[in-house]
Amino acid sequence: MSGFQPTEVGGTPTASVLLVMLPTLDRRDETSPHLISPGSLAALQRRLGPAVQILQIDEATYPAVVRSFAPAQLPTCVLMHQGVELWRQPGLPDADQVGALLRTNGHG
Repeated sequence: MSGFQPTEVGGTPTASVLLVMLPTLDRRDETSPHLISPGSLAALQRRLGPAVQILQIDEATYPAVVRSFAPAQLPTCVLMHQGVELWRQPGLPDADQVGALLRTNGHG
């Protein structure tokens, strides 16, 4: 299983990407307020539509990618557009928040 997992196939070449960096299984805390489930990611992808492609990046599979973003904690979400970081936050963002960020930055 790949550590990069789009929640749905699709998106456009100019779509923004929401990177969802997840900790290794041994570092996941089930009581964490920032726990991200596959169902919550799928629901967020449905709400965002094709404007944003969500990619899960597992720290165990791609530690160098996660380290390159130097997140303060995991899970962390980073919104990217054409290689430029627009925004980041711990945990899963609200779809309306992501949409507003894209509109503010002229990408939505």
